[in-house]
Amino acid sequence: MKAALVTGASRGIGLAISKKLVKMGYKVYGLARDFSTAEIEGTDFIRVVCDITDTNSLLKKINEIKNSEGNIHIVVNNAGVGYFGPHEQLKPSQIEKMVLTNLQAPLILTNLLLRELKKNSGYIINISSITAKKSSTHGCAYCATKAGLSHFSTSLFDEVRKSGVKVVAIHPDITASDFHNHADFTHGEDPLSYITPECIADAIENILLQREGTLISEITIRPQKNAIERKKQT
Repeated sequence: MKAALVTGASRGIGLAISKKLVKMGYKVYGLARDFSTAEIEGTDFIRVVCDITDTNSLLKKINEIKNSEGNIHIVVNNAGVGYFGPHEQLKPSQIEKMVLTNLQAPLILTNLLLRELKKNSGYIINISSITAKKSSTHGCAYCATKAGLSHFSTSLFDEVRKSGVKVVAIHPDITASDFHNHADFTHGEDPLSYITPECIADAIENILLQREGTLISEITIRPQKNAIERKKQT
């Protein structure tokens, strides 16, 4: 059985991707700090409790997986965190957390598993953001981390494409999840004003079903309507 590794797998986009991959016949190693709310059936989803911003912990967990699993074909760098507002109002700890989660962890995780993926002609799928592709005056630090992830995806594909590894950057627009818990805005109430985690999981299925030799290396997923709403101040 082919295996996949998904970060941020306990909820939202990561959980939807994990469910999709299990349904497609993959054994999924899901990384997250807490699985208490993760609802996924079957024995092909392996919960790996790990804080990916703790490099020593990440190294230990990945080495354990590599020692027990030699068939990793997919790595999904999904875990992400965002803090928004004028840049001077962000706390240094918030900026650090975004850099560690959104950029450093995917680079390190890819580094640790790249030889395995080369051996299996596998996939690296990076969940970036539509903010990586445009100016973001309410979240420039978050935008910078995601732009870095997208540029990493493009450059890495050029580096490893001859080895058979496929590298994909997905740029979701505003998604109905708890990602915006830390923000002063959220998606609109109209279902046409947001995408869902399942939309992104479906896009990954489409990417994986392409004929050998064909790669959708970049994809942007947007809602039909633009209706961001400011949260009420309490």
